[in-house]
Amino acid sequence: MKKTLITLAVLAAATGVAQAQSSVVIYGTVDAGFVSERGGVNGTVNKVDSGIGSASRLGFKGTEDLGNGLSAIFLLESGFSVDNGQQDVSGTLFNRQAYVGLSSKTTGTLTLGRQYTPWYNTLSKVADPFAVGYAGSAKNLFPSNTRTSNTVMYASPSYNGFDGDIAYSTAANGNEDALSSKIGRKIGASAGYSNGPLNARLAYNNTSNDVRNGNVVAEQGSGRNWLAAANYDFAVAKAYVAYGVNKGFNSANRNNGTVNAFNYVSAAASTDSTTALIGATVPMGPAGTFMASVIHVNDKASANADANQFALGYSYALSKRTSTYASYAKISNKNNAGYTVGNNSNAGSGDQAFNVGVRHSF
Repeated sequence: MKKTLITLAVLAAATGVAQAQSSVVIYGTVDAGFVSERGGVNGTVNKVDSGIGSASRLGFKGTEDLGNGLSAIFLLESGFSVDNGQQDVSGTLFNRQAYVGLSSKTTGTLTLGRQYTPWYNTLSKVADPFAVGYAGSAKNLFPSNTRTSNTVMYASPSYNGFDGDIAYSTAANGNEDALSSKIGRKIGASAGYSNGPLNARLAYNNTSNDVRNGNVVAEQGSGRNWLAAANYDFAVAKAYVAYGVNKGFNSANRNNGTVNAFNYVSAAASTDSTTALIGATVPMGPAGTFMASVIHVNDKASANADANQFALGYSYALSKRTSTYASYAKISNKNNAGYTVGNNSNAGSGDQAFNVGVRHSF
């Protein structure tokens, strides 16, 4: 009996150690609401939509302690639409993120797979008071450069508030081409400082436009994006500011692609533009948050297809995991600019939109 108890105690201790050294977490977000879009060729569009504030998703992430401050990590994340239960990208499984890597407390983290770009992390986490969600999403006017496949990324640890990361994608949107390493290549990097109420970051993104033409590489330069962003928490309000510079072909593609959403042919995407944002979030009592931003696109190319967006939003936390929200945004397109008001997951169909919904995270 005594030996049995000792054996059970040893097994329990061993199990506890194993659990402390390795863990897998299942997480997700379920976000749905009502959306009313106006101003497009289809008139008023009313619908139930998914992923308005943040994309609906199901994910698995894990870590294993390898000792001496080194850990193995992985993340697999799939997107879906709550309104119809379908995958948000047909024929894919972990279309949002899928990577594996090693993380060291002293030397940083190296990951390989499908991941968010440094540029997008700067836009969503530092620049935008709407965190690229709701009707006021900065993705409506800023180039998104969201995520890339076939990516190797290194992120440094924080040194007295300073940190940086760099990413290299051999084929950002598909399979590598043996003809040239430039086909489909994307390079990104960012560096920032975060200390107390201040969070500031500078990001860069370079997208190669080279394509295969038979057995010859057609060199078409690259699209280049710079983004400087900062926010400062004054306690009574958090202020946001961002400024982006976009140069070259494919540097300023609209969130709705080449869709002609209005009763005119939309101007071609600019090859020389800047995008500026000012905004704020204001706490409203213990559970409410008011959001606002103004964004301006200055097209320096011959089309002069400028645009302005004005957005307001409100989120109310019912608990730590559940919130309700409402938001409104209006875009003024100039010279057939063609931008539409969308949200975190969809591009939208008109130049204004209102949405109200609920989001639950687990």
